[in-house]
Amino acid sequence: MLPEKFLERMQGMLGQEYEAFLEALGQEKYQALRLNPLKVRADGRSAAQVLGVAALGGSEGEGREGPDGAGAQGGAGKAPDGAGEKGASGGFAHLTRVPWTEEGYYYEPGDQPGKHPYHDGGLYYIQEPSAMAPVELLGVRPGQRVLDLCAAPGGKSTQIGAKLQGQGILICNEIHSARAKILSENIERMGICNACVTNESPERLADFFPEYFDRILVDAPCSGEGMFRKNEAACEEWSPENVALCAERQDGILDCAARMLRPGGRLVYSTCTFAPEEDEGSVERFLGRHEDFSLLPTDLLLSVEQEELGREDIRLTGILRLWPHRVKGEGHFAAVLRKEGGLPNGCLRQAVNGTVKGLSERELKELAEFDKFCGETLHFPACQRASLGRAVGVGEEAVYIRFGDHLYLVPAQMPCLNGLRVLRPGLQVGELKKNRFEPSHALALALAPEYAVHIYDMPSDEGAVRDYLRGGTFSAQGDKGWYLICADGFGIGWGKLAGGIMKNHYPKGLRRNL
Repeated sequence: MLPEKFLERMQGMLGQEYEAFLEALGQEKYQALRLNPLKVRADGRSAAQVLGVAALGGSEGEGREGPDGAGAQGGAGKAPDGAGEKGASGGFAHLTRVPWTEEGYYYEPGDQPGKHPYHDGGLYYIQEPSAMAPVELLGVRPGQRVLDLCAAPGGKSTQIGAKLQGQGILICNEIHSARAKILSENIERMGICNACVTNESPERLADFFPEYFDRILVDAPCSGEGMFRKNEAACEEWSPENVALCAERQDGILDCAARMLRPGGRLVYSTCTFAPEEDEGSVERFLGRHEDFSLLPTDLLLSVEQEELGREDIRLTGILRLWPHRVKGEGHFAAVLRKEGGLPNGCLRQAVNGTVKGLSERELKELAEFDKFCGETLHFPACQRASLGRAVGVGEEAVYIRFGDHLYLVPAQMPCLNGLRVLRPGLQVGELKKNRFEPSHALALALAPEYAVHIYDMPSDEGAVRDYLRGGTFSAQGDKGWYLICADGFGIGWGKLAGGIMKNHYPKGLRRNL
């Protein structure tokens, strides 16, 4: 039951379009997924190509550079007897393009992508279609420093991470600890290695990162009116008083974001609500407080005509409104703000604590079990340890840091985060245990398969891969050691082969029936 006062306001806002709006809210919500371009098989085929949308997703042979310096083609890893040879299964026959992003596709409920092994391998993120638009407006380029200030559950963060292509720095923040954990898990699943997940208030982050970021996304907590069709609880929790509280909270968050954006940088403010107080109102109040910011027209930044998407509010030109009766989506608001000025070429602001200090060469030499793992498990033409950054897409200049027995790989320019609550400082490589090194699940999801010495590949449409995802152990023949377990050539986890038995190392907390 939609709140009466909400309906009264929407009728006043929409006029003749009101009835179409109501009709849209009564229809089934649209389902969509966003493909992950970071996931590439050893033969160079991307997720888009495997799912049959190659014409929209890129050309044959695209992907990370292989071990020999050329695009990897064919089986670089050694597979044991019995490994799968079949191609991708069906089940994605109804993919149609979301118009405002290259990687977004609508699907039909019968496709059930959430139950497919590809989901566990991070080949795509299931995301509300209109929620894909704000990151497109952000204009992210590889090498930039980007902040997603209100990041959970991670849809927009993983979209940003894909656009960075492993180059640059991504800070993903969530103030609520339980949601921050979900955010971290999604960053891991999608194989993003240049991201740090923090659990802090915007005010505290602003103290650490003055004028530091090139791009900032504020997908602000809001009254959630755009989720009414999707979430009945949002209707029950709605009130005019809550709208006002949300607007006040948004003002504070935006002020913190302004402090962290460098001169010449871009800030995108977005919500999933229709309330003018939280949308145009928040932007107008912000511009009144910050004379060094200006509004950039969204129609110049998004490859879709404004008329196709929704009506602009007459109060504020240049913003983006997605309406559920106009587009195939729940609805979204977005505005793009630019901070005036600029920095001299080559000039970069430092975080308060400077950059992270990686392990020294002497400290790394003490990690004998890690070196042994790299030598036996990873296929590199040169120094195993030094080349791992290349194999996961963050470059060979990446540095190692250690938290207790846990080893992480982070971009060389990652800021030092001492004093902040950090859930994930970078890519967790693995754990140093007594007389052995155990690779992390995150490494399996980030590692380009062509760099694995041993691969056990299974067809995604057979029961064996689902048994693995449930935690099953199985028989296999091959060399003893660690294997990258794959579904149709895409890494989904680790297994360790000994005595003809493949021990399952898929995390217990992620195991499920498919």
